Amino acid sequence: MTAVASLRSTIGARTWASRSIVEDGILTCHWHHARFDLESGCTFDLWADDAPICPVEVRHGEVWVKTTFGHADPARHWRGRLNDGLAHDISLVIAKAVQGQLAAGVPKADVVRQAALFGAQNKDGWGVGLTILTALANLLPTLPEEEAYLALFQGARHVAADCDGQPPRRERAPLESRPESAALERWLRRWTKVRHREAAERTLLTGIAAGLSPAALADALLAAATERAFADGGHSLDFINKAFECLDLIGWKHASSLLPTILGQMVAARGAEESTEWLQPIDLIALCDEAASQLPELFAASRDADGWSDHASLARELLGDDPAGIIGAIKAAVRAGAAPADLGRALAYAAALRVARFGNANEHADWETAHHVFTYANALCQTLERIGTIAIDHLAAARGLLQGAMALYLTRYLNVPPARIPGEGGERLDELPADEETIRAALLDAFDRQRQVDLAARLVARHLAQGHSPQALIATLARAVLREDAGFHAYQMLEAGVRQFAVWGDTDEGRHILIAVARYLAAHSPTERAALQTADIARRLMRGGELHQSAEAP
Repeated sequence: MTAVASLRSTIGARTWASRSIVEDGILTCHWHHARFDLESGCTFDLWADDAPICPVEVRHGEVWVKTTFGHADPARHWRGRLNDGLAHDISLVIAKAVQGQLAAGVPKADVVRQAALFGAQNKDGWGVGLTILTALANLLPTLPEEEAYLALFQGARHVAADCDGQPPRRERAPLESRPESAALERWLRRWTKVRHREAAERTLLTGIAAGLSPAALADALLAAATERAFADGGHSLDFINKAFECLDLIGWKHASSLLPTILGQMVAARGAEESTEWLQPIDLIALCDEAASQLPELFAASRDADGWSDHASLARELLGDDPAGIIGAIKAAVRAGAAPADLGRALAYAAALRVARFGNANEHADWETAHHVFTYANALCQTLERIGTIAIDHLAAARGLLQGAMALYLTRYLNVPPARIPGEGGERLDELPADEETIRAALLDAFDRQRQVDLAARLVARHLAQGHSPQALIATLARAVLREDAGFHAYQMLEAGVRQFAVWGDTDEGRHILIAVARYLAAHSPTERAALQTADIARRLMRGGELHQSAEAP
C-alpha cells in the first residue's frame, strides 16, 4: 500500500486536483500555487497547511482509493497542528486546529490552556494576546457553538501574533527561604517601586512555592501595583486580574509559569503621579494618599456593621465634579458598612455610566479614555472579590479605589453634555421592533454600518425592556465582536461588561452596563473582517466544503 496526496486540497476545491500540476513528485495548487509532497500531502509552504492523504492499492490492474480521511488520534494530531500554527503565526492553521480539536471532543479549557502556556513561554512578559484569550475564554459558557469556535480562534491567533518574533521567556527560580507573607508583600512593593524586575519575580515565585493562596497573592500584587497611581492607564491592574482569571481557567498548578509574566509590565509601568492633570490645578495624588491613610481605620471600625446595599447611589456620587466630595462619599459609605468589594462594584457601575452617557461630540479617541477607567474598575472589582476578607488593613484596596475614583473624576468632560440613555424617563421605544429575533438581527445590521452608536443603544434597551433573554443579547453582542477584526479594547469592553452585568443582573443598572457595551462596540464597527473569512475557510475545509466553484458548475 502506498499513499498519495488527497484529491481534496487544503486550499482549493474539486478543480484544484484537476488543474494542478505534478512534477518531480511535487503537486502545485492551481489556485494559490502552494506546493505539496505528493506522497505525504505535506506542504512546502507552511501557510497552506498539510493536505490529508488517502491510502491507495493496485488490485489486479485496478487502482483502489479509500476516500475517507482521518487521523489515528485526531486530538493529538490537532494539538500538534495548533502548536505549529501558534509557533509560525499562521491563522489558517490555527483555525483548522481549533476546529479539529473541538470536533475531536477536546474540552475548550484544554485549547485555552495550550494557547495560554504557549503565550507564557514564547514571549517575555504578559501581553494583549493573553488578555484577549482570557477575556474570550471567560465568555465561553455563554456562547453558542459557532461563537465558541470563533472565540477560541480569535484568542489563539492574538496570542500567536503577540509572540511572533519575540524572545522566549527566561525562567527564574524562587528563593530558597520561605519568609512570611507580610515580608513577601513588602519586598514585592519595594522591588516594584524601584523597578527591579528580577527581584520582583523571585519574590513572587517564592510566594507561589510557599503555597500562598490566590487571595493572598492577589492582595500582594494589588499592593505592589498601586505603588503607582492608575498605572499605565489602568492596564497594569487589568493584566494582573486577567492572569489570575487565566489560572482559574487552566489550573493553578501553572501559577509559577504564568503569574510572573505580569511583573515586567508592572515594574515598568508609568503612574499617574507623573501626569500634570493629576497634580494641577488640584493635587489628586495628595488627596488619594491622605484618604488612603485614613480608610483602613474606617474599614476596621465598620467591620461588624450590617449589610450595606447603596451601590447605585454611591456610583452616582462618584460621578460628581468635586474630588473632595467624591472622597467624602467613599468615606461615608465605609462608615455605613461598605466593604472594599462593595466600593469596587459601585465604582465599576459609575465607570459604565461614563461610557453609556459618552457624548457623540467628543473625539473618537476619547472612547478609549472612558474605556480605560471602566476596565480598570472591573479589574479592581474582580480583584477585591478575590481578596475578600483576608487583607489585614485594606490599604491596597483603599489606594486602588481612590485612584480609580480620581481617574473617573478626570473623565467627567466626556459626559458634557451627557448622551441620553434609551428608556429613561418613561421612553417606550415603540418605533423599534418588538420581536426578539428581529431586534437582534437589527442590532447586527447596525454594527454593519458606521455611526450607529445611538441606534445600537436603543435596540439593546428595547430588547431588555421587552423582557427578552439577556443571555441571547449577550451572545449577539459577542457575535458582533467576534466577526470583526476587533482591537484589544473591544474584547476588554465586551468581557468587562458581561462580568458587570452578571453582578447586577437584569436590573436598570445591568441594562445600563449592556447599553454602554453596545455603544462602545458600535463606535468601533465595522472592520474588514479578514479573520472571520479565515475562520470560515477553515471551517468549510474541515467539513469538506468547496471554496471555489465555476459559475456553470451545479
